[in-house]
Amino acid sequence: MSTLGRSGVEVSALAFGAAAIGNLFTEVGEEQAHEAVTAAWQRGVRYFDTAPHYGLGLSERRLGAALREHPRTEYTVSTKVGRRLEPTRDGGDDLANGFAVPATHRRVWDFTADGVRRTLEASLERLGLDHVDVVYLHDPDDHAEQAFREGYPALEKLRSEGVVGAIGAGMNQAGMLTRFVRDTDVDVVLCAGRYTLLDQDALAELLPAATARGTSVVIGGAFNSGLLADPRPGATYNYAQAPAELLDRALRLKTVADRHGTTLRAAALAFCAAPAAVASVLVGVRSAAEVHDCADQFAARVPAAFWQELRDTGLLPADAPVPTEEQS
Repeated sequence: MSTLGRSGVEVSALAFGAAAIGNLFTEVGEEQAHEAVTAAWQRGVRYFDTAPHYGLGLSERRLGAALREHPRTEYTVSTKVGRRLEPTRDGGDDLANGFAVPATHRRVWDFTADGVRRTLEASLERLGLDHVDVVYLHDPDDHAEQAFREGYPALEKLRSEGVVGAIGAGMNQAGMLTRFVRDTDVDVVLCAGRYTLLDQDALAELLPAATARGTSVVIGGAFNSGLLADPRPGATYNYAQAPAELLDRALRLKTVADRHGTTLRAAALAFCAAPAAVASVLVGVRSAAEVHDCADQFAARVPAAFWQELRDTGLLPADAPVPTEEQS
């Protein structure tokens, strides 16, 4: 377990990303979703991340129901604010936003202080909890002014009131997260897809800034939405079909992994966990089988010779941290 910044909130090294059980891209049955959370608990996962955005609240409802079987003091939950859900009668589905659910609500971007509190209150109701441990500002890319001027101070106030234990921002970019680390007193940032075997954008400024400030980093998107889990024609990278040059790079990485008797999935997870600032690696899973596979891969030892070959062949920057023999 690691502590997020100076908050006292603890997270497991491997975390459960609950977007998939909110019917990300395809439907997941109630029983399958419950079994996925149960399997994660069995494998020692104690940090669970969700958001109202995931399935228009379905992810939060399913996660809360599954976690109700376990002592509240033994797990950490994070959710997000910035997309407020409003009921709608427009009908149809939510597939345009990536989720196979009925379009019962619409998302409203809202990083105001009132919006933050209202969104969090609705999340608590869906989760069936009286508090969450971590709250992130969710994807404030196009709402930076409001997020910094109103959203962040609202989270800071909630933290000072003891309503939440830790606060931060979660994004698919490193630049604005670096600004949060440098210019605010966030405990943690969630960086998705920008620190992987294929993309080390967070290495330049975000990770050094987090280390200097004592801010924790949670890494999401370790597989870049699929390409590093199973590199093949048609595989996805950042939720779109992978460009040919990235597919080729991923296949080269897999060849090296095969040669050293490991898997690309194990290497991808180990790489994300290696930097000192990283407190947890967040993996989106939709079934018990996927949970067990991720847990097995996360626990697997990746040979030092694998990392050396990546550096020697230019597949990995020389300054990118890699696991030590002890970590592997």
